[in-house]
Amino acid sequence: MTAEELFSLDDGSNLHELVKGELLTMSPPGAKHGAVGMNISAPLHTYVSTKKLGIVFLAETGFILERNPDTVLAPDCSFIRSERLSNLPDGYLEIAPDLVVEITSPSQSRPKMEIRASQWLEYGVLEVWLVDPKTRTINVRRVTGKDEVLREGDDLIGGNIVPGFRIPLSKIFL
Repeated sequence: MTAEELFSLDDGSNLHELVKGELLTMSPPGAKHGAVGMNISAPLHTYVSTKKLGIVFLAETGFILERNPDTVLAPDCSFIRSERLSNLPDGYLEIAPDLVVEITSPSQSRPKMEIRASQWLEYGVLEVWLVDPKTRTINVRRVTGKDEVLREGDDLIGGNIVPGFRIPLSKIFL
């Protein structure tokens, strides 16, 4: 399957991604996943738009990361700096985000999420925030290799990717 065929797929009940031309189907996430996602994405969006730093993309926006065969992945939330984005297409973006947020669902294992983060970094993402509502931690994975695990009492900081952004983990986890 191609990215264009995926974009035209009419299946509103499931979420889909494409990996090297193979269609992957996922169930919609649960309530805690959605709430935690909003607790990160809403403040991030507000901060980024106020400072005119770029665009925050809400859950399941597709990014074409490879062609022939096509790979289209859709993170829970993402950000692209304004200087890297001239216009928005109607279809998927053919650019890797600067920042990706992935929220662990009960059906996803920690090793599977670590693999997913590594894939994002290999595709050119600068930083991945792996958010785990169950352990109430955020694993910050960076292309530089300077990774860290944040716990309750810590603040999530945008660093060089989203300069000045800061939010306590207590405001993210319910």
